[in-house]
Amino acid sequence: MNKILIGLSLLCSLFANAQEAGSSEEKKNLVKMNLTSVVFRNYQFAYERLFTKRFSVQMSYGFIPAGQIPFVDEVIKDENVENIKLGGSNLTIEPRFYLGKGYGHGFYIAPYYRYSHFNVDNLTYNYSSEDPAFDGQRIPVSFTGKTNSNNIGLMIGAQWLLGRKDNWVLDVWFIGAHYGGASGTITGRSSRPLTAYEQQQLRDDIADLDISLFKYDVTTNASGAVIKLDSDWLGVRSGISFGYRF
Repeated sequence: MNKILIGLSLLCSLFANAQEAGSSEEKKNLVKMNLTSVVFRNYQFAYERLFTKRFSVQMSYGFIPAGQIPFVDEVIKDENVENIKLGGSNLTIEPRFYLGKGYGHGFYIAPYYRYSHFNVDNLTYNYSSEDPAFDGQRIPVSFTGKTNSNNIGLMIGAQWLLGRKDNWVLDVWFIGAHYGGASGTITGRSSRPLTAYEQQQLRDDIADLDISLFKYDVTTNASGAVIKLDSDWLGVRSGISFGYRF
């Protein structure tokens, strides 16, 4: 019961703050959707709260429904890799410092923290056995797993208030970059038990894959392979968001 009362109190407080902000000269709440990320099946939504003329905090959440990776051929360049499906989510906390007119209007710089989580599903590696007993046999190995990354970065952008009452928002991220680490485990299951010769060959083949985004270690066994990711992570941000101010 105490938890319910605390939750209701917080909701009432947030509602009262929103009403107070909406009735003041400067509306301090903004909700937005990233329009450009939709091209990559990444649906991003954000809430920004203005605290002073030149300072705000934005929190955004994005999710990627499980499906084919856009432009996957540019990331993994190997004809034996196919059927890759990826899904995931990310959370970004972003203090903003406005340099121009303020109150959510004008150029800004924004340091930020981003947490990302990805699920890899149905990644099939078509391994060709060179074991003399099975020479040339094609053995599908199906990989599934999860990765996580924590990053800090900096973004430069500008935001404009539109409409007769300045109720609409256009937020342009000119450029942002973040750096951090990524880790995770991806497990591959072979369609049949592998011989010792095939295990060694499979390990060498995966170690030689041209996967430019990650550093990884590979171990193999009769059931397949285990890939351990422990890598630096570098990413960029840019885009256009549109929203409402109240």
